[in-house]
Amino acid sequence: MNVAVLCGGVGGARFVRGVVDIVDPRSVCVVGNVGDDLEVLGLHVSPDLDSVVYALAGIEDEQRGWGRADETYNALGTVAALGGETWFMLGDRDLGVHLVRTQALRAGEPLSAVTARLTEKLGVATALIPATNDRLRTWIATPAGEFPFQEWFVGRGHRDEVDGVRFEGAEKARPAPGVLDAIERADVILLAPSNPYVSLGPILAVAQIRAALERRRVPCVAVSPLIGGRAVKGPADRMLARMAGGTKPAHVAGCYTGLIDALVIDESDARDVDGLGDVRPVVTRTLMRDAGARRRLVEAALGAVPA
Repeated sequence: MNVAVLCGGVGGARFVRGVVDIVDPRSVCVVGNVGDDLEVLGLHVSPDLDSVVYALAGIEDEQRGWGRADETYNALGTVAALGGETWFMLGDRDLGVHLVRTQALRAGEPLSAVTARLTEKLGVATALIPATNDRLRTWIATPAGEFPFQEWFVGRGHRDEVDGVRFEGAEKARPAPGVLDAIERADVILLAPSNPYVSLGPILAVAQIRAALERRRVPCVAVSPLIGGRAVKGPADRMLARMAGGTKPAHVAGCYTGLIDALVIDESDARDVDGLGDVRPVVTRTLMRDAGARRRLVEAALGAVPA
């Protein structure tokens, strides 16, 4: 089975780890969000791509949900002592990845090629491709003004309510090499339990990627990031309530109109399946507490695919 997974964020990275526990890692292709990318201290940081790489390499910090395990912050301590910016936490091991990526990008290498080399060096067999090599950045509109995603999410602690989301550069962005092939070659397409607006939204904002899902000939299954109408972590529930009008499965499915055939939801949301239309609900326990829970969730998503 060839599987294409669109993902971003911590939940997406954990879900992908569950996918490769069940499916041959070499048969899985992950299309990652780059709307969160930013420059910190002159370095190009790709938080969502790195979360996937670290999870698949088994070196992620499972407690925090981001960054590398057993991390130290000596370099950042020096930055602080010298009056530099420290609002975005960069660990010492993490810095090595950003240094290599930044050097390669400045030398003219595309992000997809750099990402492929990093995954290989870290022993990851699964293909990870950024949605686009072009500059695409998420901006968040709030009552306090518009902010780049990471400034709103990290710098301001995502406290501001969200009035809208836009993706700078999306109108010109083209899929990175291999993205459309992965979608067209897939036997099933999975949308990870990621925030529909800021984790998957930037990927779907690339017109050719959205069009590829619209003309799909294989099942596309999304996994809701909500449990009992609440986000496990992050602002997805607040965003859905404010911009979609609610946090029921139908509100999640509405973010993917015309793109999905089934939606995996938690048992606690099983009574609220009105309004799904042609989208088939698949009910299971969706909290990914451990490896067994991750596998169970992936099995439910793959089980939505007709034999």
